[in-house]
Amino acid sequence: MEDFRKQVGALSKALWAFLGLIVVLFAGLFYWANYTPPPTYEEIPMKETVTDFDQIENGVHVATGFVVDEGMEVTIQNCTGCHSAKLVTQNRMDLEGWKATIKWMQETQNLWDLGANETLILSYLSKNYAPKEQGRRQNLEDIDWYELK
Repeated sequence: MEDFRKQVGALSKALWAFLGLIVVLFAGLFYWANYTPPPTYEEIPMKETVTDFDQIENGVHVATGFVVDEGMEVTIQNCTGCHSAKLVTQNRMDLEGWKATIKWMQETQNLWDLGANETLILSYLSKNYAPKEQGRRQNLEDIDWYELK
């Protein structure tokens, strides 16, 4: 009977060792499955770009898109501080339209008093961003028409 107890004890130790091995194995697998390595960062060298703010091409101020003319600098200083130059260049108004727009911005958008610059800005805008006349295209002539079947 003593032999039997020794065999059961040895078997018990072996089973506990096996169970411990299984627990360690599952813990390792759990760690391996859930482990995310720290991200690696690659430093990308910055490209140095030099933009000449005063560059002018074909009579257009490149940085803003404004037509180069007397009053352009004052218009840039007073308009592009609050909104994009595109908002100005996409609109077409006569002198009264620009004046009404500036008055509206002063009343509702907290635009400051332009003072003596207002006349210069209005003349610049009404000259370079006035409404364009849109005409009709010319009639089509000498076209060889065909009938659709």
